[in-house]
Amino acid sequence: MILADTSVWVDHLRNRNPEMEKRLGMGKIAMHPFIVAEISLGSLKNRQQRLADMEALLEVKVAQLSEVRHMIEAHALYSKGMGLTDAHLIASCLLTPGTQLWTRDAAMEKVAKTLGILAPQP
Repeated sequence: MILADTSVWVDHLRNRNPEMEKRLGMGKIAMHPFIVAEISLGSLKNRQQRLADMEALLEVKVAQLSEVRHMIEAHALYSKGMGLTDAHLIASCLLTPGTQLWTRDAAMEKVAKTLGILAPQP
Protein backbone atom coordinates (compact mmCIF):
# COMPACT_ATOMS: atom_id res chain seq x y z
CA MET A 1 0.00 0.00 0.00
CA ILE A 2 1.16 3.55 -0.71
CA LEU A 3 0.34 6.65 1.30
CA ALA A 4 0.54 9.58 -1.12
CA ASP A 5 1.15 12.76 0.85
CA THR A 6 -0.52 16.12 0.29
CA SER A 7 2.14 17.27 -2.19
CA VAL A 8 1.38 14.31 -4.46
CA TRP A 9 -2.38 14.85 -4.15
CA VAL A 10 -2.13 18.56 -4.93
CA ASP A 11 -0.10 17.81 -8.04
CA HIS A 12 -2.58 15.12 -9.09
CA LEU A 13 -5.63 17.32 -8.52
CA ARG A 14 -4.07 20.14 -10.55
CA ASN A 15 -2.45 18.17 -13.37
CA ARG A 16 -3.91 14.60 -13.36
CA ASN A 17 -0.87 12.47 -12.63
CA PRO A 18 -1.06 9.27 -14.75
CA GLU A 19 0.89 7.25 -12.17
CA MET A 20 -1.50 8.33 -9.44
CA GLU A 21 -4.46 7.41 -11.66
CA LYS A 22 -2.93 3.98 -12.23
CA ARG A 23 -2.26 3.35 -8.54
CA LEU A 24 -5.72 4.59 -7.54
CA GLY A 25 -7.30 2.30 -10.14
CA MET A 26 -5.36 -0.65 -8.74
CA GLY A 27 -6.46 0.15 -5.18
CA LYS A 28 -2.88 0.77 -4.06
CA ILE A 29 -3.35 4.25 -2.58
CA ALA A 30 -4.17 4.59 1.10
CA MET A 31 -5.39 7.69 2.88
CA HIS A 32 -4.69 9.54 6.12
CA PRO A 33 -7.38 11.87 7.50
CA PHE A 34 -4.88 14.74 7.86
CA ILE A 35 -4.35 14.68 4.08
CA VAL A 36 -8.08 14.94 3.40
CA ALA A 37 -8.28 17.81 5.90
CA GLU A 38 -5.36 19.63 4.25
CA ILE A 39 -6.86 19.15 0.78
CA SER A 40 -10.24 20.38 2.05
CA LEU A 41 -8.65 23.74 2.83
CA GLY A 42 -8.07 24.34 -0.89
CA SER A 43 -10.31 25.10 -3.82
CA LEU A 44 -11.61 21.91 -5.44
CA LYS A 45 -13.72 21.14 -8.47
CA ASN A 46 -16.53 18.73 -7.56
CA ARG A 47 -15.57 19.41 -3.95
CA GLN A 48 -18.00 17.15 -2.10
CA GLN A 49 -17.48 14.17 -4.42
CA ARG A 50 -13.68 14.58 -4.47
CA LEU A 51 -13.48 14.66 -0.67
CA ALA A 52 -15.89 11.73 -0.36
CA ASP A 53 -13.79 9.72 -2.83
CA MET A 54 -10.65 10.46 -0.83
CA GLU A 55 -12.34 9.52 2.46
CA ALA A 56 -13.50 6.23 0.90
CA LEU A 57 -9.92 5.05 0.35
CA LEU A 58 -8.41 2.51 2.73
CA GLU A 59 -7.19 4.42 5.77
CA VAL A 60 -3.79 3.88 7.35
CA LYS A 61 -3.54 3.53 11.11
CA VAL A 62 -3.53 7.01 12.63
CA ALA A 63 -0.83 7.40 15.25
CA GLN A 64 -1.56 8.87 18.66
CA LEU A 65 0.41 12.01 19.45
CA SER A 66 2.39 10.08 22.08
CA GLU A 67 3.37 7.54 19.41
CA VAL A 68 4.51 10.33 17.09
CA ARG A 69 6.57 11.90 19.87
CA HIS A 70 8.14 8.54 20.69
CA MET A 71 8.98 7.97 17.01
CA ILE A 72 10.58 11.43 16.73
CA GLU A 73 12.88 10.66 19.65
CA ALA A 74 13.54 7.01 18.78
CA HIS A 75 14.60 7.86 15.21
CA ALA A 76 16.12 11.31 15.93
CA LEU A 77 13.71 12.98 13.50
CA TYR A 78 14.07 16.43 15.04
CA SER A 79 15.78 19.20 13.06
CA LYS A 80 15.05 17.41 9.78
CA GLY A 81 12.80 20.09 8.29
CA MET A 82 9.52 18.26 8.86
CA GLY A 83 6.31 19.44 10.47
CA LEU A 84 3.86 17.64 12.71
CA THR A 85 1.65 16.43 9.85
CA ASP A 86 4.73 15.04 8.09
CA ALA A 87 5.71 13.17 11.26
CA HIS A 88 2.17 11.81 11.59
CA LEU A 89 2.26 10.45 8.04
CA ILE A 90 5.60 8.77 8.62
CA ALA A 91 4.36 7.29 11.91
CA SER A 92 1.28 5.94 10.14
CA CYS A 93 3.44 4.25 7.52
CA LEU A 94 5.48 2.62 10.26
CA LEU A 95 2.34 1.53 12.13
CA THR A 96 0.55 0.17 9.05
CA PRO A 97 2.54 -2.87 7.86
CA GLY A 98 3.49 -2.79 4.18
CA THR A 99 2.77 0.92 3.73
CA GLN A 100 5.22 3.13 1.90
CA LEU A 101 5.25 6.91 1.57
CA TRP A 102 5.06 8.73 -1.77
CA THR A 103 6.10 12.37 -1.40
CA ARG A 104 7.52 15.29 -3.34
CA ASP A 105 8.83 16.91 -0.15
CA ALA A 106 12.62 16.61 0.03
CA ALA A 107 12.83 16.44 3.83
CA MET A 108 10.14 13.76 4.09
CA GLU A 109 11.69 11.82 1.22
CA LYS A 110 15.05 11.72 2.96
CA VAL A 111 13.53 10.54 6.26
CA ALA A 112 11.30 7.96 4.55
CA LYS A 113 14.29 6.58 2.66
CA THR A 114 16.32 6.33 5.87
CA LEU A 115 13.44 4.49 7.57
CA GLY A 116 12.92 2.14 4.62
CA ILE A 117 9.39 3.31 3.83
CA LEU A 118 9.96 5.40 0.71
CA ALA A 119 7.70 4.28 -2.14
CA PRO A 120 9.42 3.64 -5.47
CA GLN A 121 9.35 6.92 -7.34
CA PRO A 122 7.66 6.92 -10.76
